[in-house]
Amino acid sequence: MSTLAIVGAGPQLGRAIGRRFAAEGVDVALIARSRATLRAVADELTDTGVRAEVFPADVTDRPALHAALTAAEERLGPIDILEYSPAPSPADLRRAPLVGATEVTVESILAQLDLYLLGGVAAVQHVLPGMLERGTGTILVSSGAGSGPVIAPHVANVQIATGGMRNWILNLHAALSGSGVYAAHVAIAAYIGQGGHASQPQTIADAYWRLHTGRTEAELVIQDLPDDYLDRGLADKFVEP
Repeated sequence: MSTLAIVGAGPQLGRAIGRRFAAEGVDVALIARSRATLRAVADELTDTGVRAEVFPADVTDRPALHAALTAAEERLGPIDILEYSPAPSPADLRRAPLVGATEVTVESILAQLDLYLLGGVAAVQHVLPGMLERGTGTILVSSGAGSGPVIAPHVANVQIATGGMRNWILNLHAALSGSGVYAAHVAIAAYIGQGGHASQPQTIADAYWRLHTGRTEAELVIQDLPDDYLDRGLADKFVEP
């Protein structure tokens, strides 16, 4: 029985990834800030017959993230699959607004680095030594496609952070060749749950399962943005009503 840890698990993509892997008999550890959201997802996953446990933690709190991953290993066994896909809440965006390319400052980048790059490095480095020792494992790191494949100048401070993470994961993919451990980056150019078939959480989750089983691609780009995406701006879930 394998264990998947979803760091940044939410009610859309995280839930769909959990359901897809649970359908294959994989136990699921759910890590994010909201215990209520995690509990709702976990209750749904346990109906599939796997173990699904919640471990609330803020990824920008490195000791808390480490404790959550350690607790997941103690409860569910070694983490064989790590999926990292945190996202800011509207409250986060009020505290650390997204800025365009001409407005980037050192200060505007720091919170984004903390969430995407530093949190991702901490999560990966928590599980990677064990994976290398066992000679098997999968690391899937997700970001918006503005991390590299798509130009998104209206959210430039985020893309500096996610671009750094993407670069590291692509290099990690190459460095892990022959080790039995597989790392890949997923660049999502889509309004998840709002666009066409390719934007639906379950469709994207199916692609994650194919990456995990195929273990060849360094990067998957999911492209389903409308032509006016620069004018449209953020997905609805990041905008307060």
